[in-house]
Amino acid sequence: MKKVTGTMTKNDAVEGQAPASERIDARIAELGDWRGKMLGRVRKLIKEVDPEVVEEWKWRGVPVWEHAGIICTGETYKAVVKMTFAKGASLEDPSGLFNSSLDGNTRRAIDIQEGQRIDEDALKALIRAAVDLNLSVQAERSGPSRKKA
Repeated sequence: MKKVTGTMTKNDAVEGQAPASERIDARIAELGDWRGKMLGRVRKLIKEVDPEVVEEWKWRGVPVWEHAGIICTGETYKAVVKMTFAKGASLEDPSGLFNSSLDGNTRRAIDIQEGQRIDEDALKALIRAAVDLNLSVQAERSGPSRKKA
């Protein structure tokens, strides 16, 4: 078995699998149209907001961005690029970016169509809020334990 080195994640550790970041690069290139450009733009914004973000490749080919838990996914369909925020229902969305998966109790999504302009400042704020939420949940879980009397 090959030795796993570098910044590979558990999902990359399968022999012969490229790191998630390379697989996302390949997906963007393979799309070769507006969807690839949009997925690349979304990825760039996520990395600007959170330079410590971890990229994963899950569920048979879905780019996933994590920091103390899943921030969002970047799915591509024929007519949309979909950003699904794992805990989106818990996030404030004053700009009204969420336009899909609105009925669920946990997640929310943004469907971006061809030619649609995204409010990058609002999207960055939403990404930052998702990271902050993940970090606060992690802090609560790892905080000082209460001793029973």
